[in-house]
Amino acid sequence: MTVQMEVQRGRNPPGVLDGLYGVQLGRSSSQPAQSDDEALQTSTMEPTTCNAQKHGRIQQRLLIRRLWQQRPSCLKPIHCSITCDKHAGETIANVITSLPFIVLGLQTPRKNLNTAIYANSLVGVGIASSLYHSSKGEIRKFLRWADYTMIATTTLCLSRALRSENPKLLMAASTLLLPFQPLMVSAVHTGMMEVSFARRASMEPELRMAHNLHKMSSLLGGVLFIADDCFPETPYIHAAWHLAAAIGIGTCNKLLK
Repeated sequence: MTVQMEVQRGRNPPGVLDGLYGVQLGRSSSQPAQSDDEALQTSTMEPTTCNAQKHGRIQQRLLIRRLWQQRPSCLKPIHCSITCDKHAGETIANVITSLPFIVLGLQTPRKNLNTAIYANSLVGVGIASSLYHSSKGEIRKFLRWADYTMIATTTLCLSRALRSENPKLLMAASTLLLPFQPLMVSAVHTGMMEVSFARRASMEPELRMAHNLHKMSSLLGGVLFIADDCFPETPYIHAAWHLAAAIGIGTCNKLLK
């Protein structure tokens, strides 16, 4: 009988007599083992999750870098030719022919804020050009970019001075593109200025002579600009382009009077 009771008692599920009359039964060893397995699994998943998150961040950065490298050319910095100023004589000529832009800026009518900004930008063109042509070393590349950017800024300011009702989206886009594509900004706003000059000259006879001079100087300036890039070893082409551009800008000032 005693043996039978012991057998039945041994068949009772664990925990039935736990705590009865102060009796504490031993736990099955499977439960701690299961808890240890869960703890081990959790500790293994935590670094795995961290590694996955770190890998995801790295992949995201690589994707952003790849997209930035594959951006359109209009968003990439310009690569300018810096082969002028091959000797001291050409450097002096380029610096001297940069000074007329400062003079033109000081003589430009300042009737309102837009014309005043344009006049100051012309002075900036002369200063930037003079600094570039008199520079040497690594800073020369930066000053070449500053020279082109200042020219583009001047065309943008002139377009605003001639027509204050220009589309705001165009002006905002041009401003954003200035550091990346100053040549494109210059081309767009120079074209707008040419259209405005031709329209005014057709309606105001007193502007026709200035417009004819402007057309000739602009054509000559375009030819010299291309020749400077195609024949970089030919001296003094850049200085001649300075003079043609200065004449063209001087005729543009007639539109602001």
